[in-house]
Amino acid sequence: MIALDTNVIVRFLVEDDRRQASRARSLIRNATTSKTPLYVSDIVFCEVVWVLDSAYGFGRDEIVSTLRRLLQARNLKFRSASQIAEALEAYSSGPGDFADYLIREQACEAGCDVVATFDGALLSQPGFRRP
Repeated sequence: MIALDTNVIVRFLVEDDRRQASRARSLIRNATTSKTPLYVSDIVFCEVVWVLDSAYGFGRDEIVSTLRRLLQARNLKFRSASQIAEALEAYSSGPGDFADYLIREQACEAGCDVVATFDGALLSQPGFRRP
């Protein structure tokens, strides 16, 4: 198994650097052909959301659509695809950042009732409360 860094996924998605995008495509294509799983960590997933939003100006809908397709890729493996999918769903319509919703999903799995936060936008969302 090979782990992918944020920049490899971003190059693959946005193709803003021809040489790096070609290498990213080749890596992913070869892994698919050889049935070698590619691992995407939760942190990398959060960074991809942040980069697509802040550096490339992708809208929330475009980010969610793009990342849902990544989640469905057969050779990509995630620590918890279901948590990421739940966080993406909340991010698609909620006021928080994707990472906030992934934090909530992981906290729930760990047995937490709520996430304590000072982020006022999240206080209207289930699973968050003021400390």
